[in-house]
Amino acid sequence: MWVRPILPLLLLSLPTSGLTAQERPVLDRDSQIGQAVLAAPSSLRAGATVLGYGGEERATDVLTVLREGTNSLMCLADDPEDEGFHVACYHRSLDEFMALGRRLRAEGKGRSDIMDARYAALEAGSLVMPGRAALYSLSADDIRDDPAGARRLAVLYVPGATAEELGLPAKPDGDAPWLMLPGTPWAHVMIGR
Repeated sequence: MWVRPILPLLLLSLPTSGLTAQERPVLDRDSQIGQAVLAAPSSLRAGATVLGYGGEERATDVLTVLREGTNSLMCLADDPEDEGFHVACYHRSLDEFMALGRRLRAEGKGRSDIMDARYAALEAGSLVMPGRAALYSLSADDIRDDPAGARRLAVLYVPGATAEELGLPAKPDGDAPWLMLPGTPWAHVMIGR
């Protein structure tokens, strides 16, 4: 697995676990970029747009553009306010959907309020879900101690899809892919790696 040789070199000095969220510093721009793209397939990393922390927020988001990209992938740096380590990358067509969730979370809204707001935005036509799009994530409790043990997840958004039409279970079933939130505008296939 390619995670093994890359992660130890890049992440040895990460202040992730063992520190409270208030003690975790915002990493410099280059470190945030280096970490964020680890969630992406290697062939898409160099051209990905990277969003992170510590600069001027985007008009539609609570994140800062750390690097403008040349391909369709957008990667998110690890949030210094959260414990553990989590980075993610997604297709640009999901950005409005994701940014809305981040804005509402920053306002203190919970999961059900965020989902309600997303439904309302879809019905009002101010938010459009793509026909399909991919997301990749990399998570660990403390990636410094066991970078090879980081959890990878690939997600394929298939709005409106049902488990029956895709031939997938609608809940986790061992290591098989499964469909989360079937029948919703943000139904997605979860593929753990």
